[in-house]
Amino acid sequence: MGKIAFVFSGQGDQYPGMGKEIAEKYTAAANIFDLCDSIRPGTSFQCFNGTEDELKETKNTQPCLFAMELATASVLSEKGVTPYAAAGFSLGEVTAAAFCGAFDYKDGFSLVIKRGELMQREADKFDTSMAAVVKLTPEEVAEICGKYTDIYPVNFNCPGQVTVSGLSAQMPDFLSEIKNAGGRGIPLKVKGAFHSPFMNEASRAFAEELAKVDIKSRKITLYSNMTAEPYTDDVRGLLSKQICNPVYWEKLIRNMIAGGIDTFIEIGPGKTLTNMIKKISAEVNVKTATEYLAEAELC
Repeated sequence: MGKIAFVFSGQGDQYPGMGKEIAEKYTAAANIFDLCDSIRPGTSFQCFNGTEDELKETKNTQPCLFAMELATASVLSEKGVTPYAAAGFSLGEVTAAAFCGAFDYKDGFSLVIKRGELMQREADKFDTSMAAVVKLTPEEVAEICGKYTDIYPVNFNCPGQVTVSGLSAQMPDFLSEIKNAGGRGIPLKVKGAFHSPFMNEASRAFAEELAKVDIKSRKITLYSNMTAEPYTDDVRGLLSKQICNPVYWEKLIRNMIAGGIDTFIEIGPGKTLTNMIKKISAEVNVKTATEYLAEAELC
């Protein structure tokens, strides 16, 4: 096995009960949930017992995913699994930054709480939504987006898949054009037009929150959503600006592979990143943390 990377998922894969099993089984995970509960009481209860609609709310989704993902990564670390590098998709980038040591876990969780609130605030101002477009090239998706004033290509996920954000009122006509062009649009389980200009104010406000946090030297190489390259010293700038800018996930993964990564472990409640990475390259090993831990327990 060569170099391992942890990849932390973003919004969309959350589900009621996430994290409960790992918290009951591993003390390292339970400790993370306890830490999060000390800052935001009820976080673990929301993860374990919240409804699907409750977990869809960005102000809830983000802290709950951070807690679940950091708990999972902590268990892997305790088991001796040390990644060479890490990355996170959107929200997951903040969790990845905390795990890599850019700031301590308390500050990371407090930042995610604020990030969720700010993005929720902007999402509530407009009726917006997101959809994944498959079977078309990024150029084809961008051309169709260009016909609409308020729909933007925002996440370049993997070959044949681009996510768009925009006004819900324009989305039916847009998706109809996507279908006519030979593509397919899949609505996402999020409420908001993330990584688009609709999030400009949230980005500015989050930069102010980041300015209050002590940024530390990272212990693990961290890749940026915006540049698809390893982080420089501009942690605050990259983390704040990614809220209203596209995520170049496919390019990021290809750069990680070029840097020697051949094993990816998805940290999160689903398999979205696992499926994307498999489409990007058939030459690398990809597992979810649950799969990795299950295999480790059998050894």
